[in-house]
Amino acid sequence: MNMKPFGQGGRALLLGATLALTMGWAQARTPLVLMTDFGQADGAVSAMRGVAFGVDEGLNVSDLSHQIPDFDIWTGAYRLYQTANYWPKGSVFVTVVDPGVGTLRKSVVLKTKTGHYYVGPNNGLYTLVGERDGVEALREIDENVNRLPGSAESYTFHGRDVYAYTGARLASGQISFEQVGPALDVASLVKLDYQKPQRQGDTLAGNIPVLDVNFGNVWSNIPKSMLDGLNLKPGEKLRVRFYQGKRLVAQVVAPFENSFGGVAPGKPMVYVNSLLNLSVAINQGNFAKLHKIQSGADWHLDVSKAH
Repeated sequence: MNMKPFGQGGRALLLGATLALTMGWAQARTPLVLMTDFGQADGAVSAMRGVAFGVDEGLNVSDLSHQIPDFDIWTGAYRLYQTANYWPKGSVFVTVVDPGVGTLRKSVVLKTKTGHYYVGPNNGLYTLVGERDGVEALREIDENVNRLPGSAESYTFHGRDVYAYTGARLASGQISFEQVGPALDVASLVKLDYQKPQRQGDTLAGNIPVLDVNFGNVWSNIPKSMLDGLNLKPGEKLRVRFYQGKRLVAQVVAPFENSFGGVAPGKPMVYVNSLLNLSVAINQGNFAKLHKIQSGADWHLDVSKAH
């Protein structure tokens, strides 16, 4: 057969097709973000990354955190809430805080109305992002299709064998959301119980979801919009009471300030944190340590003007 070389037009078409294919793959990929309670003292996180790159070496794999306290589903749920909406639409979060691994709890992929995907156990991890962003759909992972080949006899490392593998396939565009597995009723999404922010008269109440781990500031889920309803001026005093369940743990009277410099070092203050929620701190001190306050679904506070 007489093969003629490409002319300029042929080379242009070939180059265009190559660029289109390359751009198509680039557009198909979305970030893959890993969050676990594994720590990084051993090879568990590296194994998950290896599985992801084995699916597609071109994936952008990032870490949210691997320092979630052991088995602490609530803290995992809050870290997702804190960070996920800063990631682009289509981002895939592989989330492994899974004390029930190997039991009958379902492995799922959640799609929110903001277009983010969450891959992991249906154990409450998606409570807060689901409430904030809305649940568009929920699917159970079909492990007959979406499981690392050769891992069928492994029952205790779904983070590697099921979640990293499925998340990587979804982020790389190798499977669609519909190919994850059968649809589930969104009402079957497991939700954690906690104190929702509310106002009763001149008193605000809310949950203590997490502490500022570096400085010991106590964060709440009471939004600035609710705090604004008290018509506070900088320097105005507030009474804050802290509870674990029904037990009063501590109380303090402190001024509302816009920044830490509003009070002297060692003095308490109420302020609005980077997520625009009410928080309590000691300037250059550790409020949580001093008052023995922790965080979680059973920790809450209330706030009112001090008279």
